[in-house]
Amino acid sequence: MTTTDFLYVFLDLAGALAVFLFAMKLMSEGLQKFAGSKLRHVLTKITGKPLSGILAGTGVTAVIQSSTATTVMTVGFAGAGLLTLGGAIAVVMGANIGTTVTAWILLPSLSAGGGESLAVPMLPMIAGTISLFFIFSKKNKMQYLGQAIIGLCILLVGMWLLELSVNPLEDELHKEGNILAISSLGGTGIWQVLFFIVVGAILCIILQTSSAMTAIILIMSSMGVLTMNIAMALIMGQNLGTTLTAQVVAMTTGTTGKRTARAHLVFNVAGVLLCLALFVPIRNGIMSLTGITDDPTLEVNKQLFPLAITIFHTFFNVLTTIALAFFIPQIIKIVEWMVPEKKEEGEEEFRLTYLEPNLLSTAELNLQSAKSEIEEFSKRVLRMYTFLPGLRTAKSEEEFDSIMQRIAKYEDITDRMELEITKFLTRVGSGDISQHGSERISTMLRIIDNLESIGDAIYQIAMTRQSKREDAVHFDASLNANLSHMSELVQKALDVMDANLHDYDHIDLDAAYAAEKNINEYRDRLRKQHLDALKLGVYNYAIGNAYSGLYALYEKLGDYVINVSEAIDNSRKGADTVSEEEKQNA
Repeated sequence: MTTTDFLYVFLDLAGALAVFLFAMKLMSEGLQKFAGSKLRHVLTKITGKPLSGILAGTGVTAVIQSSTATTVMTVGFAGAGLLTLGGAIAVVMGANIGTTVTAWILLPSLSAGGGESLAVPMLPMIAGTISLFFIFSKKNKMQYLGQAIIGLCILLVGMWLLELSVNPLEDELHKEGNILAISSLGGTGIWQVLFFIVVGAILCIILQTSSAMTAIILIMSSMGVLTMNIAMALIMGQNLGTTLTAQVVAMTTGTTGKRTARAHLVFNVAGVLLCLALFVPIRNGIMSLTGITDDPTLEVNKQLFPLAITIFHTFFNVLTTIALAFFIPQIIKIVEWMVPEKKEEGEEEFRLTYLEPNLLSTAELNLQSAKSEIEEFSKRVLRMYTFLPGLRTAKSEEEFDSIMQRIAKYEDITDRMELEITKFLTRVGSGDISQHGSERISTMLRIIDNLESIGDAIYQIAMTRQSKREDAVHFDASLNANLSHMSELVQKALDVMDANLHDYDHIDLDAAYAAEKNINEYRDRLRKQHLDALKLGVYNYAIGNAYSGLYALYEKLGDYVINVSEAIDNSRKGADTVSEEEKQNA
């Protein structure tokens, strides 16, 4: 083949890979939206028992057809405190088993290098099914399932195109000298296996998906190019390469999220070492089971090699999961050593804990991370509120100025958190997302807007206190007591709001309205007393102006607080309406 011929083959292969990767993304996102929030609930309800985590990881990965998405979710949930480290490790182990389903889906579409894939005769049947979903179904769920089936259809086309793109190389590769060169790459024995493990890891890192890597290995094995040793080594290598995404995502998470990502790496490395120790008996057992020989060029071997590789892929992941599931406590100790508990980071520094732009590849499943970040936002606001009493009791200018600086810094943090979370949710919402997901985003945007307004109100209260101090305006004991009681009522409302943010499906709206009512009634009482005091000349205008300004700001703060709970309640009612409509359309 000439250089030009090789260039054409490379371009064909790149195009086929693009189609394959697009299909995987389309199918995965369709399945994610079809499953909806149930996937999040499955992962966040994991118990401390390894079996439940492994089964959940296997099931979720098999459903969404992406071990990377499952691992990324798990890292995020662990960082958010929704999963224990042991539970997260079990889920990651299960994800390794779930990812083997892809190979079994692709296996029937292989044709021993002939280019006559089953994808083509399957297309009319699948396309007809899709048209029924879109023409007759009014349910969003069915449309999402339709998207997933379209993705599967294109995936099979991508597999067929991959075969066609490499077929021109088959004669060139099967020349005696080339076959010998391939079979001798990396040396012989264990050195060759180690060499191709590294090659497999690098290729998987480049492709950023183990599914595409698996497809290429299956196609090359069906062409009689790869020996069993090389194919097995590439499979083990891709398991190492696929851990990179989790490591990148974990960089911006908390300690537990980082440890989960390290556990993914430790688990896969340990799995490779285990299979290396048992390499020969595993290889011989699979070759005996499938009836293949050491000569991959034989026609019968070309037909059976993909099956042998798929069996090894499944056996490798199942074996390592079963074997290492008993050592989760030891893995925890290793990752705790790798990622030691950091000293408490400064609270008054801007830092997003749970959001990571890379998660946008699984838009429908990012909402839990956004919810966790909003909960963190609420904690910051509540923390900021606790500084206010110190402004009244400060015994020196230095102490007062120090508290003001902290409040000002927190106010800046709330502004930046609102901006960053809004940008994240806007990017998620601009993607292909379900109606329920879109409604949750609208709710979250309203929540963070009100949380930022709470921060502004707290800062305004602090500024009023500062002006009062600069103007030498002093309140008597009764006025201070009134404001202190108002502050306590607002604190109770904030606590209810914060509790409601943790579970959108079970909010205590009655408690939120009761807290709001208490604030309003007390404000009305203070206003009446204030007007009477002005008439009687109990205090001068400067004191009255500062006093009325403060209790009005507290009441205004309470309005923003109730808005948060109302936003959650409206979202819940919207979700119920969507579910009811789907039932009626069923």
